[in-house]
Amino acid sequence: MRNLFKKKIEPKCEYCEIGNKTKNNTIICIKYGINKPNHHCKNFKYDPLKRIPKKTIKLSNFEKKDFEI
Repeated sequence: MRNLFKKKIEPKCEYCEIGNKTKNNTIICIKYGINKPNHHCKNFKYDPLKRIPKKTIKLSNFEKKDFEI
């Protein structure tokens, strides 16, 4: 599967294909049971749909005259 964010993804259970996130911010893994989101194992399979992108920075308010030459 193609990585959509970086070429080298740091493996984390948080966005692993075989792990499922619970309400109390833990991961239930089919192979290893309950884990922390930052944990990873040799069975890590990247799932880009589970990855949450970083929030964008708000730009200051621009006016039309700011873009005129």
